[in-house]
Amino acid sequence: MQNTLFRIVAFAEGVSYLLLLFIAVPVKYILDNDLFVKILGMPHGVFFIIYILLAIRFVLIKKPSVKDSMIILIASLVPFGTFYVDRKYLK
Repeated sequence: MQNTLFRIVAFAEGVSYLLLLFIAVPVKYILDNDLFVKILGMPHGVFFIIYILLAIRFVLIKKPSVKDSMIILIASLVPFGTFYVDRKYLK
């Protein structure tokens, strides 16, 4: 159950990050329209914070190596990183 919530949040954070990075930001700077950034920015920020909190909880409970712990925590900063975490650590 705990991993299920983490997996859902990791997926949502990853998708929101990709939408923000590859759709909203280019539209903002190429078309001078920040509507998508305004729409996607807040949900992404919320998912990011929840992801970090759940990642810390996961690391404290599962006690992976320091390297794996850092990968899990830093994954939200890298495009597709949360999908990697899901595949490698949460299944």
